[in-house]
Amino acid sequence: MSEVEIPLHRLVRRVLGRAAERPERRYLLGIAGPPGAGKSTLSVLLRDAFPAAAAEIAPMDGYHLSNERLRAARSQARKGEPDTFDVAGFVANLRRLRDTPRGTPVPWPTFDRVTDEPTPAGVVFTDQSIAVAEGNYLLLDDSAGHGWSAVRAELDECWYLDADRGVLADRLLDRHLRGGRSAEAARTKVHESDLRNADLVGATRERADLVLRELDGRYFVVG
Repeated sequence: MSEVEIPLHRLVRRVLGRAAERPERRYLLGIAGPPGAGKSTLSVLLRDAFPAAAAEIAPMDGYHLSNERLRAARSQARKGEPDTFDVAGFVANLRRLRDTPRGTPVPWPTFDRVTDEPTPAGVVFTDQSIAVAEGNYLLLDDSAGHGWSAVRAELDECWYLDADRGVLADRLLDRHLRGGRSAEAARTKVHESDLRNADLVGATRERADLVLRELDGRYFVVG
């Protein structure tokens, strides 16, 4: 399969051009992909490359269920899997982002990796014309019955950021070690949860409008 480098400014122009076709409402760009692919990094690069204050990031991770709820459901060890998110809340706030007139505040939760908990209203959208929603499951279907397929309908377009399995494993292991897990606990989390999620997410790649791969800070269109 061919890969062609695409400079960041061309990705920015693509979004700005499409957003200009619908000036009456906020444009929602999704960035999906497996854990560890670099979705957050790409989202920040895009946000900062748009004209000043034109865009903000709406992370899916803000809709993690709280640790208290996960413990009560005996699901904390599976945190990060599709049923450990408030999917209905995520979809409802995507719709709010799309439909609320710019200038009217729309709070959005973020996720604190230090506390391992969501932060209510971690970011507030006001005048931004573009929202970059990023997360693993934006292209997931309803085969498991969790309601994820409703997400795609709220997005104007959705990209998929891919990465080799070995790269994902290395990045995720490093992430968990930096987060304070022991080496054994980090390996268990990567191989018994994260990479299973990566396989699930990988099956959604064909639903994306654009498939990208990152290499040494450069982005390539796969197709």
